[in-house]
Amino acid sequence: MKAIGYSSIGAPSVLEEIELPKPVPGPRDLLVKVEAISINPVDTKIRRRAAALPGESWRVLGWDVAGVVEAVGAEVTLFAPGDEVFYAGELMRQGGNAEWHCVDERLAGHKPETLDWGQAASLPLTALTAWELLFERLGVTPETEGALLVIGGAGGVGSILIQLARRLTELTVIATASRAESRAWCETMGAHHVIDHSRDMTAQLAEIGHPEIPFVASLTASDVHHAFLVETLAPQGVLVLIDDPAGFDIMPFKRKSATIAWEFMFTRTLFEMDDKEILGEILEEVARLADEGLLRPTDTRRLAPICAETLREAHEASERGASIGKTVVLGF
Repeated sequence: MKAIGYSSIGAPSVLEEIELPKPVPGPRDLLVKVEAISINPVDTKIRRRAAALPGESWRVLGWDVAGVVEAVGAEVTLFAPGDEVFYAGELMRQGGNAEWHCVDERLAGHKPETLDWGQAASLPLTALTAWELLFERLGVTPETEGALLVIGGAGGVGSILIQLARRLTELTVIATASRAESRAWCETMGAHHVIDHSRDMTAQLAEIGHPEIPFVASLTASDVHHAFLVETLAPQGVLVLIDDPAGFDIMPFKRKSATIAWEFMFTRTLFEMDDKEILGEILEEVARLADEGLLRPTDTRRLAPICAETLREAHEASERGASIGKTVVLGF
């Protein structure tokens, strides 16, 4: 089968079109014919840092897939051939940048019926991350009030997090964005307020009547905003990060009895946790919300076909850090 992979770490240019054997599904696996994928920062991080998986000559990236189930393993009970699915998969298995891909059925959801392939592929990883961040790491419930600050609101995770918080909770949602187009995007996603993270955010929060924030999601540049976060987080507040700062000193938060956490949606599968089926359950709920018009897809750029050239272009754009929403790539 056709796939896009690399044999040594490096710049986007290491991505090549390769031929690999068609995968064979394990007992709980779905064999999926891939129709669309999308790009996430994890793709570029792994490409720069991680070589091929043990026993493999190539590393295939791709952790957002929408496609059709072609075959199922002997113990599969949740899906059947012909079902349309979407999912983010596992970090330590080959990814979905290939014509066919195997995924544990417990990690997949039925594709939203109202979305096309590209729209569906824009959702899984960021929706899972945003859902876990909001309801598990921040500990928010539908009745929770107060303010949520989303630093980096126009990215993939921020786009979903703003929507979930606005539509499923009582929180006042404040996003940050530094460009006119990213500000407009955050407002479209449902943010009550948008402030500029390239300017004095403390003053801007005071102007809108929220000098202290009980819930903060720092999605990018957490080290750059460290002093601001220390000042702004409310006493007994919760701060969740998803990025990889070179350093992040948590001691200044002690006097506030703050909770500091990281969100990494691959944790359940990396450590083979007993509750990893929750990931599939979340995606089923995401599909329901999308079909009811409560959650909109976040694809803002489409490329085709799935090949080395388009993936190199998508990786380069992601690494420039100016993306709004998600880039999706369709079809072989």
